[in-house]
Amino acid sequence: MNLANKLTIFRIILVPILVIVPFFNIQGEIFNVPISMWIMNLIFIIASITDKLDGSIARAKNQITTFGKFLDPIADKILVLAAMLILVEINKLPAWIPIIVLFREFLVSGYRLVAVEKGGEVIAASIWGKLKTVTQMVAIILAFIDLNYYGAIFTKDLTGYSFVINLCTTVLMTISVIATIFSGYDYIKKGKDLFKE
Repeated sequence: MNLANKLTIFRIILVPILVIVPFFNIQGEIFNVPISMWIMNLIFIIASITDKLDGSIARAKNQITTFGKFLDPIADKILVLAAMLILVEINKLPAWIPIIVLFREFLVSGYRLVAVEKGGEVIAASIWGKLKTVTQMVAIILAFIDLNYYGAIFTKDLTGYSFVINLCTTVLMTISVIATIFSGYDYIKKGKDLFKE
């Protein structure tokens, strides 16, 4: 097994570790943010870095494999959705956001299955897909250290650090949702010929 695939597997292994951190009831705070949030954030950041690394290594060393093509996007989805569900559970994110993400991922995965069966080409990620990935990752990282819930800038009188972090989290998460919708639409539009039968 090559290095790129090992990094992908490592990313998947980090997900259950991310999920069990809150069960340890770690005491203490840093900048008023619970230490458990910082730990989960660090795990998410490390996992996100491996997402960038495994693709770069696979291309640079010509180690692109069928196993990697299959597992890499699954690892990304598991990581993002696990982090979002944790944020929903601790009331930092509304449930409709991961629902939209999940709907889009099922749609794209279904399209890819049909494309493979019909012998068609898999559509490359558009600018919307790339924007979705970047804004999603950064928004989740910020949400873990945000002292308030998504959109609190509209309902609470926030100042200073709290205002800046919540504003950035809210704006980036909103952009990621819009990009998620448009990238899903892009797949349907470009792949409509597959469904004509």
